[in-house]
Amino acid sequence: MTTTIASIRATPVTVPLEAPLLHSNGAHWGRFVRTIVEVETDDGYVGLGEMGGGGEDATRAFSALQGYLRGHDVFRLEAMRFAICNPTASLYNNRTQLHAALEFACLDIIGQKLGVPVHALLGGKLRDTVEFASYLFFRYANPRTGRGEVRTTEQLVAHAKALKATHGFHTHKLKGGVYPPRYELACYRALADALPGDRFRYDPNSALSLADAIDFGRDIEDLANDYFEDPVWGMPQLARLKEFVPMPIATNTVVVNFEQLAANVEMRAVDVILLDTTFWGGIRPCIKAAGVCETMGLGVAVHSSGELGIQLATMLHLGAVIPNLGYAADAHYHHLIDDVIEGGLLPYSNGAIRVPDRPGLGVSLDREKLARYHALYNEIGGYPYDRDPGRPGWYPLIPNRAWADPNKSIEI
Repeated sequence: MTTTIASIRATPVTVPLEAPLLHSNGAHWGRFVRTIVEVETDDGYVGLGEMGGGGEDATRAFSALQGYLRGHDVFRLEAMRFAICNPTASLYNNRTQLHAALEFACLDIIGQKLGVPVHALLGGKLRDTVEFASYLFFRYANPRTGRGEVRTTEQLVAHAKALKATHGFHTHKLKGGVYPPRYELACYRALADALPGDRFRYDPNSALSLADAIDFGRDIEDLANDYFEDPVWGMPQLARLKEFVPMPIATNTVVVNFEQLAANVEMRAVDVILLDTTFWGGIRPCIKAAGVCETMGLGVAVHSSGELGIQLATMLHLGAVIPNLGYAADAHYHHLIDDVIEGGLLPYSNGAIRVPDRPGLGVSLDREKLARYHALYNEIGGYPYDRDPGRPGWYPLIPNRAWADPNKSIEI
């Protein structure tokens, strides 16, 4: 049943967001830049993958891998990992995220060829839907429409209520590290007051000092928190924080490979590992990591790195097969205004998205939209993730002290 790789195509796209999203390192400038990957086989199958950012550099990187993978059997996934991600060679040419996109595409092809969904290749689904949290960001207004700003407590609460009414979310995550911690604390508590019975999580992307994190954690102990995500940088500081704040600590930054996971098992700095199908190098490594976490008594959740529908499908298949998935998944998805898959944005129902059951990943490219958003990428290009268009010249230290001014409405 050999099915070998004949060609690899990478297409950068720019897909608009409702409004620019702020985070502790900068912003998503009103759009996501993603690279759509197509792997075509010698017998005519086409599998889909996706990677964050990349642009022309990613296109060249995927093109360069054709020499490595042309003629490679798509069923030999473990061999592909060593072909392009040998752990010592990766010190010089880290290809983890490239490998993830190719793994997605190969699994898509295998599922199509066998006539089964990807989750059936990974042990079979344990749930038909995957629950998601609303992912709340402070936002600049859309420069074209003037709408969408989220800066004040009132705007944040109104936005969260609107998302809950539209999509049915029961869990809410606030992306912080933008404004002073005491201001964000007031915003977070206002969310909890406005949405009784729901659950909450706060993620300042390691921008807080240990002292600020201790104060913040103690001041939210009475709320229905899932966890405190990456409040400070590094496992030693997270372990120190746990001595003062009796709350689960989560990360998607300092445990993103198996060496770090092993170190965390020893240190017990982090309680919940947020598994990202891109950061970990594919769906299969995430499942392997989830098994380690189950054995060692660590919680797991599904992380979002700014996905379109192809990567979202990988997150759904991952969430469907992990028995120890204990939390609602993250997704930026509801901030998008469109997608490159047929049928447009996948719908939420009661805060969850149905796991695809069609063969492969269960999503197909909309060729017209792929062309449209590739043309938009060619027109306006990428953007620097670690810069804020509203604060030219600014960049953060860790821990940060140069916070944005919440009293100032900025037009970009």
